[in-house]
Amino acid sequence: MDEADRRSYAALRYPASRAYLTFAAMAMMADHIEHVISYWIIYAEFRSPSLAGFAVISHWVPFLLGSIWAGALADKYDPRRIIQISMGLFMAVSLAWGGLFLTDSLAKWHAVVLLIVHGCAGALWAPAGQVLIHSIVGTALLQSAVRLLATSMTLGMLLGPAVGGALLLQFGPSRAIMINAVIYLPLLVWLVSNPDKPAAIQAPAAGRMSSFRDMADAVAQISAIPVVLAVTLAGGLSASLVGNGFHPQLPMFARDFGFGNDGLRYAMLLAANAAGAVLAGIVLESRSLLASNPRATFILAILWAAAMLGFAVTTSYALALGLLLCAGFLDLSFNSMGRTLAQLHAPPELRGRAIGLYNMGALGGRTFSGVTIGFGGGIIGIHWSLGLSAAVLVAVLLVLLIRLARAGAIGAEA
Repeated sequence: MDEADRRSYAALRYPASRAYLTFAAMAMMADHIEHVISYWIIYAEFRSPSLAGFAVISHWVPFLLGSIWAGALADKYDPRRIIQISMGLFMAVSLAWGGLFLTDSLAKWHAVVLLIVHGCAGALWAPAGQVLIHSIVGTALLQSAVRLLATSMTLGMLLGPAVGGALLLQFGPSRAIMINAVIYLPLLVWLVSNPDKPAAIQAPAAGRMSSFRDMADAVAQISAIPVVLAVTLAGGLSASLVGNGFHPQLPMFARDFGFGNDGLRYAMLLAANAAGAVLAGIVLESRSLLASNPRATFILAILWAAAMLGFAVTTSYALALGLLLCAGFLDLSFNSMGRTLAQLHAPPELRGRAIGLYNMGALGGRTFSGVTIGFGGGIIGIHWSLGLSAAVLVAVLLVLLIRLARAGAIGAEA
C-alpha cells in the first residue's frame, strides 16, 4: 500500500480531481435544489403528510437495498459511464416534475415513481463516484480526495436550499425545477469529454453479481476483511441510531429553546451542523491532519455521538449551536475516514462492493434513524429519543471498539 501523501489539499493538485470535485458539488447542489422544489410541489398539489414522509424514505431506502449492487456495477464497468447514467436519471426526473406540474397533470403515482427514481439515481452515483476519485488520484492521495469530496458534497447540500428557494421565487416551481436539470449537465459533459480512462478500471475483473446469493457471498467476502468490517459497523450503527434523523426535528428543538416559530433560529441550527462539516474539510486538509486508522474512526464516531447527546440535553441555545458545529466536524471526519479505509483495504476487484457495503450502512442506515428519533420522539419526546439513541450509540461503539481491539481486528495503523 502506497504511503499517504501528507501535503495540504493534496488531491487538488490533479486537474482531473479538481474538475470532478467541482462538478460533483454542483450535482449535489442540484440534488438538494430538487428536494426543495419537489417537496414544495408535493405540498402545493396534494397536501399529503404521508407522501411527504414517503419522499424521505424513498431517498434512503435505495441506499439500503441497492448500494452493494451499485458497487458491483462500479467494479465491473467504467464508473464514468455509471455516473453519466445517474446524472441522466436526475435530469429526467427534474424535467418530468416540471412538465407534469406545468401541464397540471401530476398525479400521486407520478410523484411516487419520480421520488423512487431520484433515490435510485443517488444510490447508483455514490459507489461509482468513490471508485472514480480513487482511480484519478491513486492510493497515496485517497484520504485527501475522499475528505475533499465529502466537503464539496456538503457545500452542495448547504447551497442547494438557498439556490432552490431563489429559483422557486424567481421562476415558479415548474420552470425552476426544469432549469435545475441544467445544473447536472457540467458533470455529465465532463465525463463524456474526459478522454483519460481511470487506471483502477484496469483492475482484475470481479465475478458478476446477478442474484441475492451473489450479494450474500460478496458481503461475506468483504466482511472477512477486519478493517472493512469494523469501519462499516461504526458507520452503520451511527447512521441507524442517530444519523440525520434529528434534522426534521430541529424546528421543534428551536421551539423548545424558546423561539416559537422563529425560522431564523431553526435555520441557524441546521447551518451550524453543515458549517461544521465544511470546516472539518478545510481545517483537516489545510493541516493534513487525522491520518486514517480504524481506532481513530471509532473514537471520532464516539465523540460525535457524545456531541449529539449533549445537544439533546442542553437548555442553552448558544451551547446547542456549538455542539452541532462540533457534531458536523466530527461527522465528516469519521465518515470520510471510514470510507477511505474501506477503499484502501478492499481488493481492487471488490472496491466498489466494499464502498457499497459501507454506504449501505452509513447512508442506507439513516432510514432507521427516523424510527429511533422520529417515532421514538412521538412517544417519549424528541429530547429523550435523541438523547437515548446517542447514549446507546456511545455505549455500543465503546464496547465494539474494546472487543475488536482485544481480538486484534483493528489497530492504530491503517
